[in-house]
Amino acid sequence: MARLYHVPLSPFCRKVRLSLAEKRIEVELVEERYWEQDADFLRRNPAGKVPVIRLDGKMMAESAAICEYIEETRPEPPLIPADAEGRFEVRRLVSWFDDKFHHEVTSKLLYERVNKKVTGEGYPDSRNVKAGAKAIKYHLDYMAWLLDHRRWLAGDQMTVADFAAAAHLSSLDYISDVDWNRSAAVKDWYAKIKSRPAFRSILADKVPGFRSPVHYADLDF
Repeated sequence: MARLYHVPLSPFCRKVRLSLAEKRIEVELVEERYWEQDADFLRRNPAGKVPVIRLDGKMMAESAAICEYIEETRPEPPLIPADAEGRFEVRRLVSWFDDKFHHEVTSKLLYERVNKKVTGEGYPDSRNVKAGAKAIKYHLDYMAWLLDHRRWLAGDQMTVADFAAAAHLSSLDYISDVDWNRSAAVKDWYAKIKSRPAFRSILADKVPGFRSPVHYADLDF
Protein backbone atom coordinates (compact mmCIF):
# COMPACT_ATOMS: atom_id res chain seq x y z
CA MET A 1 0.00 0.00 0.00
CA ALA A 2 1.14 3.53 -0.76
CA ARG A 3 1.87 5.83 2.17
CA LEU A 4 1.30 9.59 1.85
CA TYR A 5 2.80 12.04 4.33
CA HIS A 6 0.43 14.99 4.22
CA VAL A 7 -1.30 17.90 5.92
CA PRO A 8 -5.12 17.79 5.67
CA LEU A 9 -5.70 21.32 4.31
CA SER A 10 -2.64 21.42 2.04
CA PRO A 11 -3.92 21.85 -1.52
CA PHE A 12 -0.79 20.16 -2.85
CA CYS A 13 -1.48 17.09 -0.73
CA ARG A 14 -5.15 17.15 -1.68
CA LYS A 15 -4.30 17.17 -5.38
CA VAL A 16 -2.24 14.00 -4.92
CA ARG A 17 -4.96 12.40 -2.78
CA LEU A 18 -7.55 13.08 -5.48
CA SER A 19 -5.34 11.56 -8.16
CA LEU A 20 -4.71 8.47 -6.04
CA ALA A 21 -8.40 8.05 -5.22
CA GLU A 22 -9.52 8.54 -8.82
CA LYS A 23 -7.05 5.83 -9.86
CA ARG A 24 -8.32 3.64 -6.98
CA ILE A 25 -4.88 3.35 -5.43
CA GLU A 26 -5.08 2.44 -1.76
CA VAL A 27 -3.07 4.79 0.41
CA GLU A 28 -2.25 5.14 4.08
CA LEU A 29 -2.44 8.78 5.16
CA VAL A 30 0.13 9.97 7.71
CA GLU A 31 -0.22 13.52 9.02
CA GLU A 32 3.15 15.26 8.97
CA ARG A 33 4.04 18.26 11.14
CA TYR A 34 6.54 19.43 8.56
CA TRP A 35 7.18 22.74 10.34
CA GLU A 36 8.88 20.87 13.18
CA GLN A 37 11.64 19.80 10.76
CA ASP A 38 11.74 16.28 12.17
CA ALA A 39 14.93 14.42 11.22
CA ASP A 40 13.04 11.41 9.84
CA PHE A 41 10.87 13.63 7.67
CA LEU A 42 13.88 15.56 6.37
CA ARG A 43 15.42 12.27 5.34
CA ARG A 44 12.29 11.54 3.35
CA ASN A 45 12.38 14.99 1.75
CA PRO A 46 15.31 17.32 2.48
CA ALA A 47 13.19 20.22 1.15
CA GLY A 48 11.04 19.84 4.26
CA LYS A 49 7.75 20.05 2.34
CA VAL A 50 4.64 17.93 1.91
CA PRO A 51 3.39 15.90 0.18
CA VAL A 52 5.82 13.01 0.25
CA ILE A 53 4.70 9.59 -0.94
CA ARG A 54 6.11 6.11 -0.70
CA LEU A 55 4.92 4.30 -3.80
CA ASP A 56 6.35 1.34 -5.71
CA GLY A 57 9.17 1.13 -3.17
CA LYS A 58 10.25 4.71 -3.94
CA MET A 59 10.07 7.87 -1.85
CA MET A 60 8.87 10.79 -3.96
CA ALA A 61 8.20 14.48 -3.36
CA GLU A 62 6.70 17.47 -5.25
CA SER A 63 2.99 17.16 -6.02
CA ALA A 64 3.13 17.84 -9.77
CA ALA A 65 5.87 15.26 -10.28
CA ILE A 66 4.00 12.74 -8.13
CA CYS A 67 0.79 13.20 -10.14
CA GLU A 68 2.68 12.75 -13.41
CA TYR A 69 4.34 9.58 -12.08
CA ILE A 70 0.95 8.21 -11.06
CA GLU A 71 -0.42 9.01 -14.52
CA GLU A 72 2.46 7.35 -16.31
CA THR A 73 2.42 4.19 -14.20
CA ARG A 74 -1.38 3.94 -13.79
CA PRO A 75 -2.82 5.40 -16.99
CA GLU A 76 -6.43 4.38 -16.32
CA PRO A 77 -8.59 6.34 -15.95
CA PRO A 78 -6.60 9.05 -17.76
CA LEU A 79 -6.18 12.40 -15.99
CA ILE A 80 -3.82 13.92 -18.55
CA PRO A 81 -4.71 13.95 -22.29
CA ALA A 82 -2.74 11.93 -24.81
CA ASP A 83 -2.25 14.79 -27.30
CA ALA A 84 0.49 17.39 -26.90
CA GLU A 85 -1.87 20.39 -26.95
CA GLY A 86 -4.11 18.87 -24.31
CA ARG A 87 -1.16 17.94 -22.09
CA PHE A 88 0.19 21.47 -22.39
CA GLU A 89 -3.11 23.01 -21.31
CA VAL A 90 -3.39 20.70 -18.30
CA ARG A 91 0.16 21.48 -17.21
CA ARG A 92 -0.41 25.21 -17.74
CA LEU A 93 -3.47 25.21 -15.50
CA VAL A 94 -1.87 23.04 -12.83
CA SER A 95 0.95 25.58 -12.74
CA TRP A 96 -1.60 28.43 -12.67
CA PHE A 97 -3.25 27.12 -9.52
CA ASP A 98 -0.16 25.78 -7.76
CA ASP A 99 1.88 28.92 -8.50
CA LYS A 100 -0.21 32.00 -9.29
CA PHE A 101 -3.39 31.10 -7.39
CA HIS A 102 -1.36 29.79 -4.46
CA HIS A 103 0.80 32.92 -4.27
CA GLU A 104 -2.08 35.38 -4.69
CA VAL A 105 -4.85 33.63 -2.79
CA THR A 106 -4.11 30.44 -0.82
CA SER A 107 -0.98 31.73 0.89
CA LYS A 108 -2.80 34.92 1.87
CA LEU A 109 -6.01 33.36 3.17
CA LEU A 110 -5.46 29.77 4.27
CA TYR A 111 -1.91 30.25 5.45
CA GLU A 112 -2.71 33.44 7.32
CA ARG A 113 -5.93 32.18 8.92
CA VAL A 114 -4.97 28.55 9.61
CA ASN A 115 -1.29 27.73 9.17
CA LYS A 116 -0.03 30.55 11.38
CA LYS A 117 -2.19 29.35 14.26
CA VAL A 118 -1.34 25.68 13.77
CA THR A 119 2.41 26.31 13.52
CA GLY A 120 2.46 28.94 16.28
CA GLU A 121 3.68 31.72 13.99
CA GLY A 122 1.35 34.38 15.34
CA TYR A 123 -1.73 36.19 14.12
CA PRO A 124 -3.00 36.76 10.57
CA ASP A 125 -1.69 39.77 8.68
CA SER A 126 -4.84 41.70 7.76
CA ARG A 127 -3.18 43.18 4.68
CA ASN A 128 -2.53 39.73 3.27
CA VAL A 129 -6.06 38.58 4.08
CA LYS A 130 -7.54 41.60 2.27
CA ALA A 131 -5.26 41.03 -0.72
CA GLY A 132 -6.25 37.36 -0.92
CA ALA A 133 -9.95 38.14 -0.64
CA LYS A 134 -9.61 40.59 -3.52
CA ALA A 135 -7.50 38.30 -5.72
CA ILE A 136 -9.79 35.28 -5.46
CA LYS A 137 -12.52 37.21 -7.30
CA TYR A 138 -10.27 37.54 -10.35
CA HIS A 139 -9.45 33.83 -10.29
CA LEU A 140 -13.09 32.77 -9.95
CA ASP A 141 -13.94 35.00 -12.91
CA TYR A 142 -11.15 33.40 -14.94
CA MET A 143 -12.46 29.94 -14.08
CA ALA A 144 -15.96 31.03 -15.10
CA TRP A 145 -14.58 32.18 -18.46
CA LEU A 146 -12.87 28.84 -19.00
CA LEU A 147 -16.03 26.94 -18.11
CA ASP A 148 -18.07 29.04 -20.52
CA HIS A 149 -15.95 27.53 -23.30
CA ARG A 150 -15.31 24.02 -21.96
CA ARG A 151 -16.99 21.21 -20.02
CA TRP A 152 -14.03 21.05 -17.61
CA LEU A 153 -11.24 23.53 -16.92
CA ALA A 154 -8.76 22.16 -19.46
CA GLY A 155 -11.17 20.76 -22.03
CA ASP A 156 -13.94 18.23 -22.52
CA GLN A 157 -12.54 15.70 -20.03
CA MET A 158 -11.86 15.96 -16.31
CA THR A 159 -8.12 16.17 -15.67
CA VAL A 160 -5.59 16.76 -12.93
CA ALA A 161 -6.05 20.48 -13.70
CA ASP A 162 -9.54 20.21 -12.21
CA PHE A 163 -8.06 18.44 -9.20
CA ALA A 164 -5.46 21.18 -8.74
CA ALA A 165 -8.15 23.87 -8.74
CA ALA A 166 -10.53 21.86 -6.55
CA ALA A 167 -7.74 21.14 -4.07
CA HIS A 168 -7.11 24.85 -3.51
CA LEU A 169 -10.79 25.81 -3.46
CA SER A 170 -11.78 22.99 -1.12
CA SER A 171 -9.09 24.03 1.35
CA LEU A 172 -10.34 27.61 1.23
CA ASP A 173 -13.96 26.46 1.44
CA TYR A 174 -13.16 24.79 4.75
CA ILE A 175 -12.68 28.28 6.19
CA SER A 176 -15.57 29.86 4.19
CA ASP A 177 -13.33 31.91 1.93
CA VAL A 178 -15.00 31.07 -1.40
CA ASP A 179 -17.97 33.08 -2.68
CA TRP A 180 -19.84 30.37 -4.56
CA ASN A 181 -22.52 32.85 -5.61
CA ARG A 182 -20.06 34.76 -7.77
CA SER A 183 -20.36 32.29 -10.65
CA ALA A 184 -23.02 29.65 -11.27
CA ALA A 185 -20.65 27.89 -13.69
CA VAL A 186 -17.89 27.55 -11.09
CA LYS A 187 -20.37 26.46 -8.41
CA ASP A 188 -21.82 23.79 -10.71
CA TRP A 189 -18.33 22.60 -11.66
CA TYR A 190 -17.32 22.30 -8.01
CA ALA A 191 -20.56 20.51 -7.05
CA LYS A 192 -19.90 18.03 -9.86
CA ILE A 193 -16.30 17.37 -8.87
CA LYS A 194 -16.89 17.17 -5.11
CA SER A 195 -19.63 14.61 -5.72
CA ARG A 196 -17.07 12.14 -7.04
CA PRO A 197 -16.09 9.23 -4.78
CA ALA A 198 -12.48 10.50 -4.92
CA PHE A 199 -13.55 13.53 -2.87
CA ARG A 200 -15.06 11.65 0.06
CA SER A 201 -12.00 11.45 2.29
CA ILE A 202 -11.22 15.13 1.71
CA LEU A 203 -14.71 16.22 2.74
CA ALA A 204 -14.28 14.16 5.92
CA ASP A 205 -11.12 16.03 6.99
CA LYS A 206 -11.22 17.77 10.35
CA VAL A 207 -8.74 20.36 11.60
CA PRO A 208 -8.70 20.88 15.38
CA GLY A 209 -9.63 24.44 16.29
CA PHE A 210 -11.39 25.11 12.99
CA ARG A 211 -14.97 24.14 12.14
CA SER A 212 -15.99 23.78 8.52
CA PRO A 213 -19.20 25.49 7.32
CA VAL A 214 -22.41 23.47 7.01
CA HIS A 215 -22.23 23.41 3.21
CA TYR A 216 -18.63 22.13 3.12
CA ALA A 217 -19.50 18.43 2.92
CA ASP A 218 -22.95 18.97 1.38
CA LEU A 219 -22.82 17.63 -2.17
CA ASP A 220 -25.76 19.84 -3.16
CA PHE A 221 -24.41 22.91 -1.35
